[in-house]
Amino acid sequence: MILPFVWMLSTSLKEPSDIFVFPPKWIPSPIRWANYSEVLDAIPFGRFYWNSVYIAALVTIGTVLFASLSGYAFARIPFVGRNAVFLLLLSTMMIPHEATSIPMFLFMRELNFLNTHVPLIIVPIFGAGGVFGIFVMRQFFLTLPKELEEAAMIDGCSRVGIYGRIMLPLAGPAIATLTIFTFLTCWNEFYDPLIFLNDRNLMTIPLGLSLFTDEAGTAWHHLMAASVMATLPLLIVFFFAQKQFIAGVAMTGLKD
Repeated sequence: MILPFVWMLSTSLKEPSDIFVFPPKWIPSPIRWANYSEVLDAIPFGRFYWNSVYIAALVTIGTVLFASLSGYAFARIPFVGRNAVFLLLLSTMMIPHEATSIPMFLFMRELNFLNTHVPLIIVPIFGAGGVFGIFVMRQFFLTLPKELEEAAMIDGCSRVGIYGRIMLPLAGPAIATLTIFTFLTCWNEFYDPLIFLNDRNLMTIPLGLSLFTDEAGTAWHHLMAASVMATLPLLIVFFFAQKQFIAGVAMTGLKD
């Protein structure tokens, strides 16, 4: 699993003539740091980076908030048709994203949201990604004992208080799992930016990398340098949240 990342990093620091030598050189000699600066000069990579960072951050925060509220409601608050509504939400995940692309494009055009970041933020939060988050949070909340809520209600705590003071602090593993999945999906999203964006300054990293390959061709040392910079945030997020992520995956779905 680690080998492709090592090869990517090694290639990003090589001279163009050393990339395909045999036997391969795992440790570049000399190390060519200029590959990174040349990528930044060739395309507005910093702008792509910022676009991806803030869009992924907003989508992740919005999804976690929306999914945790909805997941708590489906898990703990009885209301008429709760199971039917939940099954209806889950059924939307079976619709391929490509099947809704044209209607969504026309809808965003009517709202004058084309060539903006608004569709890239609201569609994932309230679309299939948000429904997946509701499922994850609901399944986790079902594993928590009801006695915690009953004791809080006896002490006069409201539903909002129970959600904010008891449920959310206990849902750390599920929130970490949902955060990683959402951030990873949003960071790597290529299809939606391709549909909704035309302005180069609004593009995200996946779309920017595609543009870079179109302009630079097969300059593998530059492409690998750009890929290293694009992959680094994902590795950082997983490194700091891997324990919570593993715990969340292990505990999610224990109840039906």
